[in-house]
Amino acid sequence: MSNRKGGKPPNKPPAKPPAKPPAKKPAPRHSSPRVSTISAKVLNGYKPTKAELLAIAASNLSQDQTKGQKPKPK
Repeated sequence: MSNRKGGKPPNKPPAKPPAKPPAKKPAPRHSSPRVSTISAKVLNGYKPTKAELLAIAASNLSQDQTKGQKPKPK
């Protein structure tokens, strides 16, 4: 081996960080067939009972991906 004075060692490419897997999206949530049927009827003018309204509201809230309300724009 030769001993070089003032020489630089050969350049190495920088090490690449390990690739991160893509962020997973939450699975889409679906309404039950019963709630979907009631919702379709309501959109067509049907007056739902109180129990049907509660079922639709509960289904809607269960599909909410984030808690709370969005902040109001300033």
